[in-house]
Amino acid sequence: MRLVLLLLSLALPLASVAQSGSDWPTFGGPVGGGQYSELDQINVNNVTDLEVAWIHNSGDNAWLEATPIHANHMLYYCSPMNRIIAVNPTSGEEVWRFGPYDDGYALIDEDPRVARCRSVAYWESSDPNEINQFCGRRVYKSDVHGNIYGVDANTGAPCDDFGANNGHPGYVTHWDYDGNGEGPRHSTSGPIVIDDVVIAAVGVEDSPVNASDGFVRGFDARTGELIWEFNPIPPEYINESGAANVWSTLSGDAERQMVFLPTTSASSDFYGGTRTFEIPYSSATVALSSVTGEVIWSFQTVRHDIYDYDLPGHPLIVNIEHNGERKDVAIQQTKWGHLFVFDVETGEPIFPIEEREVPTSDIPGEITSPTQPFPLLPKPFTRTELTVDDMYGITPIDRAWCRNRFEELRYDGMFTPSSIQGSLTFPGFAGGGNWGGAAYDPVNNLVIIKSLTIGTVTHLIPDNSDQELSSGTPGESVGNQDGDPMPGTPYRIRIEEFRSPLGLPCTPPPWGTLTAVDMDSGEIAWERPFGLVRRFGITFPEFLEWGSAIIGGPITTHGGLIFMGASMDKKMRAFDVRTGEELWSHELPFAGMAVPMTYMEDGVQYIVMAAGGNRRTFTEEGDAIVAFKLP
Repeated sequence: MRLVLLLLSLALPLASVAQSGSDWPTFGGPVGGGQYSELDQINVNNVTDLEVAWIHNSGDNAWLEATPIHANHMLYYCSPMNRIIAVNPTSGEEVWRFGPYDDGYALIDEDPRVARCRSVAYWESSDPNEINQFCGRRVYKSDVHGNIYGVDANTGAPCDDFGANNGHPGYVTHWDYDGNGEGPRHSTSGPIVIDDVVIAAVGVEDSPVNASDGFVRGFDARTGELIWEFNPIPPEYINESGAANVWSTLSGDAERQMVFLPTTSASSDFYGGTRTFEIPYSSATVALSSVTGEVIWSFQTVRHDIYDYDLPGHPLIVNIEHNGERKDVAIQQTKWGHLFVFDVETGEPIFPIEEREVPTSDIPGEITSPTQPFPLLPKPFTRTELTVDDMYGITPIDRAWCRNRFEELRYDGMFTPSSIQGSLTFPGFAGGGNWGGAAYDPVNNLVIIKSLTIGTVTHLIPDNSDQELSSGTPGESVGNQDGDPMPGTPYRIRIEEFRSPLGLPCTPPPWGTLTAVDMDSGEIAWERPFGLVRRFGITFPEFLEWGSAIIGGPITTHGGLIFMGASMDKKMRAFDVRTGEELWSHELPFAGMAVPMTYMEDGVQYIVMAAGGNRRTFTEEGDAIVAFKLP
């Protein structure tokens, strides 16, 4: 099988180097992850003419969150069944597919379970004598088992030199190296390639105190040899905590040879009584050398994180206009509704940041940070505070229930710690901001960001206790009714969304928003509800201005447009980036719970959206990659 694919690769026409300005080579477009394209063939004047160009179905219809990349005159994306699929960008026809468990490959004998996969990465040799040889162009994919595969970009055949020195040709694995803890090592987001280094993060389970450490590793793009590794846990504490990993996407600066990490809380994530020491690289933006893995700068956005306020997406490495100057910056979104903006080289804040006192824990043994850093600007991109008068309900009884529930819970504003009585966290641990949720428009100097405004309720339950939870907890429970274990701590954690008996959020709508933030002034340029709620086969009307639960995010283009799927109502939408006005929409086969992308092939610009629904928003799951173009 591999011999046939090798011969096929050599028989193919020599592909040119990926076109400048028209490719979407990483999850976030440019390596900096700004989710912006310079293409403007589709623009505010003709976007209403967009029509479906083609639809590709993989057959793997579960949990599709992929954003395809465009390189080597092909589209590449990953499916929930651990496959890489190459598609003709003009017709949508499948060119090849790779699966490590499929007949003809069978690289490894592991469980090919369904898992989210957001992206793959592309590399091509800078050597003109190598680039058109077999595996002179490669596609890389991380998986739920901690492996990273390297395949030939023309044929999908495994690159046997990648990982061969460690005894498994065709892939490298984080399991060949120490993890300093227990539990799975996985990834739902793809690696990133800078020069000849494939940089891949380890995802871990962050509830057990002894979770594996959140290593990020750089591998040689050809051989898979380990070049460097970064561990966010201080060496003296590797036996006392773990995690602080990166589950989301990465961004980079190829010119400066830097990679940027959005890290998570250390373990255990909702209880910190076992880690009262400092772990400065947890819940932090960390800038590393892509050559050595050494830390260049970092900033911890949440100290002693016991709120699960992981950094949910890569910092946007972009050039903004501020105070009459152009500045290269890293813009970091947060789950709690704020943007931090740093100088890309030094990490110095572009806007002032102040320390504010925050609530303290009433749990014995827990030591909360007395203050947290708050940027004075930009303004928050979502609602960040609640009062009892804000409680929502579509009937007086419904609203009264929410008001009573609000009074029962502990809520002292932002950064209210979990408690035994039950605490309200707002914005909830799902955001605020979340993965894929921000894009930058350099023409208008705007960050475009989506947000959720649904609170979460957390209960710490003494382990092996018969204590009852406070009454009135209907709605969609995120965790086990008896609480989920946090091994190594004296507590279990129960988490639920803050909803009324009717299943609607008690927090006021809109529950999903799209916001434009001016990067010169730091002020909000515009804000609008985004999407329509769809439940039980009913799409609720737009005049309610509820917005929708959102999974995914926006892109912007030089055509003056924002494109975004991400809502429960199965619509793909286009907006005027200057005003937020909706200009166009089209119904997808399934909800587009991902980040779109755009590219140009044979002089035609395409907009592509993965439409696969998502179980977390109660939307039907499917397997459609949908491309749009002008007639």
